[in-house]
Amino acid sequence: MKRIVQTLVLCLGTAVLAQSPSTTSDGFALPQPGRVFSFPRDHGSHPEFRTEWWYVTGHLEEANGERFGFQATFFRQASPARQSLYLAHATLLDVKKKTFINEERLNREGWDAGASTTTLDVHNGNWSMNLDKDGVIHLNTTIRSDAKLSLKLTPAQPLVVFGKDGVSKKGTSPEAASHYLTFPRLDCTGTVGEVAVSGQAWMDHEFSSSQLDRNQVGWDWASLQLNDGRCIMVYRMRLRDGGNDPAGTTLAMVEKDGSLKHTDAAGFTWKPGRTWTSPVSGAVYPIEAEIRTQDEVFKLAPLNEAQEVGGAISGLPYWEGACDVLNGNGKVIGRAFLELAGYAGDLARHLGGAGVK
Repeated sequence: MKRIVQTLVLCLGTAVLAQSPSTTSDGFALPQPGRVFSFPRDHGSHPEFRTEWWYVTGHLEEANGERFGFQATFFRQASPARQSLYLAHATLLDVKKKTFINEERLNREGWDAGASTTTLDVHNGNWSMNLDKDGVIHLNTTIRSDAKLSLKLTPAQPLVVFGKDGVSKKGTSPEAASHYLTFPRLDCTGTVGEVAVSGQAWMDHEFSSSQLDRNQVGWDWASLQLNDGRCIMVYRMRLRDGGNDPAGTTLAMVEKDGSLKHTDAAGFTWKPGRTWTSPVSGAVYPIEAEIRTQDEVFKLAPLNEAQEVGGAISGLPYWEGACDVLNGNGKVIGRAFLELAGYAGDLARHLGGAGVK
C-alpha cells in the first residue's frame, strides 16, 4: 500500500461538498484537475496534503538465477496540527528458501525521519531513498539484523501520471482522490547482503488528504511488468456488500513508449482465485487473481503464499506479494506485485468509520 497508511486519514474526516472542494474542512489540500507538475520538486514532499507515500517494489535475481522480491515504502502522515509522522515498511522474499521477512518503523519528523520538499529525499532511521543529479534513485534499507538492501534504480520508462487530468479517483466523493505519479519500470542493480543482484522495480508516489469513500472496506491493487515492455496498474475498491465500487475501479495500460490508456470498471474484470489463510492475523486473502480485458487474460500467481505484512505498528495487516504473470494458456509473460488490504478487518470500522467520506 504501501497504501495502508492512507486509511489513517479516515478517522480525521472531511465534509462532502456539492462541488469539488480545494481543501478539507480542516485545511488540507485536495487534488485538483489540471495540476502542472514540476520536477524534481514534485518528487519531494507535499506537506499541504494530509498523507503521502513513496513506494517501491521489485523482482531481483542473483547471477545464478536465484530470485528475490522486495518492498520499501516511506509514508508521511500529518496531524491536524500539521505535525508529521513517518511510517515505513520493508520486506524481502527469498523465493528459493521460501522465507519472507518484514519490518515496520514509526518516527516523528525530525532527526530520525523526514522528507525534502524540493526533491526525492526521504529517510526513516537508517532507511533512505533519494534522487541524484543524474536521475538515479538510491534505496537503502535493512530488515532488523536479517537483511540489508542497497539498490540503484534507473528509470527505464518515462514517468506517468495516472488518472483523469492529473487526478486519480478512488470513489464518488470529490475528496476520494489522489495525485498519482509512477515510474512503471526501473532497472535495478545493487546488493542484497553481500550478494550482487539485478532486476526491475516499480515506484509509486501518491499524495492526498482523503481516499476511501464511506462504503468502501478495502482494495485489491496490482502492478504488472510484462515481458513485451508494457506495464499495467490496476485496482478495485471493495464495498461492504462484497461488490466493487465502479467509481473506484480502473486499469491503466502503459505502452512501451510510455503512452497511457485508462480503462474503467466496465472494460475489464477482476476474478479472485485461490486463497491463503494467515496463521497470524486469521485473514483469508485471495492471493491469486485473473484480470481479463476485452483482448487479453492476465493471471497473477504468487511466488510464496506467506507474504503478509504484519501490521505490528499500524494494527492493519495486509498482503503484499511478488507474483508471476501468466497468460490464458499458462505461459509466464511477466512479473507483478499484488496488494490485498482490508481482509484482516474492515479498514474503515477499524479506524472508526464515522469520519469516512
